[in-house]
Amino acid sequence: MRILPTFAFALTSLLLATAATGARRAPAPGLTSGERKLAERVDRHVPEALALLERAVLQNSGTMNLAGVKAVSTMFAAELDALGFRTRWVEGAAWGRAGHLIAERGSKGPKVVLVGHLDTVFEPDSPFQRFTRVDDSTATGPGVTDMKGGNVIMLLALRALRDAGELDRLSVAVVLTGDEERPGSPLLSARADLVSAAEGAIAAIGFEDGDGDPHHVIVTRRGSSTWTLRVRGTPSHSSQVFREDVGPGAIFEAARLLQAFRDSLAFEPYLTYNPGLIAGGTTVSHDPANARATAFGKNNVVAESTLVTGDLRMLSEEQHERARAVMRRLVASPTPGTWASIEFADGYPPLAPSEGNRKLLAMLDQASRDLGLGALEPVDPARAGAADVSFLAGRVPMIVDALGLKGSGGHTVNETARLRSMAWQAKRVAVTMSRLARTPR
Repeated sequence: MRILPTFAFALTSLLLATAATGARRAPAPGLTSGERKLAERVDRHVPEALALLERAVLQNSGTMNLAGVKAVSTMFAAELDALGFRTRWVEGAAWGRAGHLIAERGSKGPKVVLVGHLDTVFEPDSPFQRFTRVDDSTATGPGVTDMKGGNVIMLLALRALRDAGELDRLSVAVVLTGDEERPGSPLLSARADLVSAAEGAIAAIGFEDGDGDPHHVIVTRRGSSTWTLRVRGTPSHSSQVFREDVGPGAIFEAARLLQAFRDSLAFEPYLTYNPGLIAGGTTVSHDPANARATAFGKNNVVAESTLVTGDLRMLSEEQHERARAVMRRLVASPTPGTWASIEFADGYPPLAPSEGNRKLLAMLDQASRDLGLGALEPVDPARAGAADVSFLAGRVPMIVDALGLKGSGGHTVNETARLRSMAWQAKRVAVTMSRLARTPR
């Protein structure tokens, strides 16, 4: 059994306690008659939603299949158009990807932004291309949970709200990015339209599948960034390694620095620093676009060059900056006879813990209990990777994620959906959005 560090355990306990406290503030009132009708409308439209899910999964939309991503966008745009949204396609050529679908409806009432993505990890050359109904409650297919199922849940909730007249009480923006699985560059340009569409929103809901548990919601996500370590040594015959005027060479020095990173940062909860590629020898060449490196070296020559690339995962920007500072400090003190440098590149920002996120979780938890679907709990941040909603951190007061279709095997040919979770999630979202529309501001 894995033991969490003390701080990590305390944070997880705080998230659980806060959510539970929010749910206990008043006796559960149960559903109003209008909310019961919302739930009934969700159930009524599930067969259509399942048919849409199958059509979407059968259309390949691997990130680099630009035409396929746009084809899936067309399917979802038609559904949003029918619900009274104004849809537009944002071309992604500027960041080397297909683009994004953005839809907006209403200008009165609280603004809510709903976030999903159109692409999957399965390109057209993948053998995994079919939607298969295993039984009445299970289906497999590329992107069935990550995250075409989440997009369908979003639409299912919106349709129920529209049919009940509740959608007119809200201002809603929908953003379906086309490159979540393999983001374009520059990343900030690729996410500028998401940030712009969320301007003025009081809440954001993401429809990723999370950890697959239908009773779990994400209220904090770790961010990610990359680093590149370059080390140079003094070339010499191998018999002279460690001599005072030669030193250990580039490979030994790179290994020392990697161990120093671990020794100095191991106490930081939720922080990871993983070297994913290393090449060393007399000469090294690096192809970052294809994540490849080659090296030439001989056993009887002290290594002159070493390159290491890796990533950082962090819970907050403060933790991010602390980790970078430690790594820079260590690199700035190389062993005699060696030289080293380290470069960092930003990636996905963290979705840090916040009172607003916990408040929205408490609302979802209450809705779930009132629907008879049980309590909701926060996901351990160690099990929540980077996602698009994180770009809204600090901009939108309340953010949650993982309201998508639940299942298992994401990013593999075993990706499987638990279809019954579709209605559960759509009901939770619909009731919560209805209550947000009535929340005093």
